Amino acid sequence: MALIRACYPDGMLHIESWYGEGEPLAEALAIRMAVFVEEQAVPLDEELDGKDSVTFHLLARWSGQAVGTARLFQGETAKVGRVAVLAGVRGKAIGAALMGAAETLAATHGATLVGLDAQTTAIAFYERLAYVADGPEFLDANIPHRHMTKRLFNLP
Repeated sequence: MALIRACYPDGMLHIESWYGEGEPLAEALAIRMAVFVEEQAVPLDEELDGKDSVTFHLLARWSGQAVGTARLFQGETAKVGRVAVLAGVRGKAIGAALMGAAETLAATHGATLVGLDAQTTAIAFYERLAYVADGPEFLDANIPHRHMTKRLFNLP
């Protein structure tokens, strides 16, 4: 299902979503491998946690190329995770668009709150999207994180 289509002076953004292990999962996994395993040295067995079959996935395409991904666990409080954008296209608001699409998808399925575990280096990014940090810092895959939440208002 297409969630976002937008044209920019230097390219076109398209975000699609699906549940479980649909066909685009290989592209999403390739992005996660590049960002988390190769760039950030997350162990492969931690990245491949066996939960991809029970979650919604989002895939961002920039001018047709898969460049960003996220996944969303549904519930009254939805949980966003595995948000990743390839290094070569960072700074084009693809991460913000992925988060907006995830929030819309969460609200469509009845969520009123979205939570995530943000790497501490990304907290300012999420704060710009109205997420609020709560709880202490903790390590996940040996990377410092903090839990953050956002209440959803006026979404479908």
